[in-house]
Amino acid sequence: MFNFENYGELLTLVHNSLIAGAILGIVGGLIGVFVMQRDMAFAVHGISELSFAGAAAALLFGVNVVAGSLAGALIAAIMIGLLGSRARDRNSIIGVLMPFGLGLGILFLALYPGRSGNKFGLLTGQIISVDDPQLVWLTGISIVVLIGLLVMWRPLSFDSLDADVAAARGVPTRFVSLAFMVLLGLIVAVSVQIIGALLVLALLVTPAAAALRLSASPLWVPVLAMVFGFTSAVGGILLALGGSLPISPYITTISFSIYLIARLVGLRTKTRAGLR
Repeated sequence: MFNFENYGELLTLVHNSLIAGAILGIVGGLIGVFVMQRDMAFAVHGISELSFAGAAAALLFGVNVVAGSLAGALIAAIMIGLLGSRARDRNSIIGVLMPFGLGLGILFLALYPGRSGNKFGLLTGQIISVDDPQLVWLTGISIVVLIGLLVMWRPLSFDSLDADVAAARGVPTRFVSLAFMVLLGLIVAVSVQIIGALLVLALLVTPAAAALRLSASPLWVPVLAMVFGFTSAVGGILLALGGSLPISPYITTISFSIYLIARLVGLRTKTRAGLR
């Protein structure tokens, strides 16, 4: 099942992929904490479907695929941010956007006459073949997202934990919410290019969900989420080099395994605390 012959040579060929995986794991894990706190896991999937549609349209019309992915993701993120101030409204909007985006994406891919690998890659990712331009886009956008999160960390944390109290204290909650959605749209768009529209949740939701099972600390939750995201992405690439399967199953399996272990540890800790 695994063959690690010439492993060192293979590592040199995928150094861009390792860097991309590390960046996505760290930034995705960090923003995923706010995704979980704001109960927006469903929104990540909705944005990824519109990002997929934008990328598929760009592929069909022969323009920059990253730009198409960004356009689709930002349109979805802004629509959700402006129209979905309440959870019920937000879920309704996402429920409408998801099938629409997926249907458009499938239509564009069906009309695309090029290689089938390009079509499949938009759904399941192409992290093993990240080129220099993709890495530059990924790094630049990830830096923008990271800086944005750090700048608005305190008001975003306040708004995520209790939006009503934050608004009463003068936090511009509507602006904070919309700005967060834009940052989320940016990182989802580059994630779709690397790990595919169907697997975005593995790096933007699962690591943070695992971290929240182990701690409630405002310091340790982001740290653990970044560590789990990094481990899932980089570990999946390293295993895939010696395996016979595509990279996506390794990333999702590691991510899900971390979540299961965190859940079991969390339950055991709570049980012990209850017995004392």
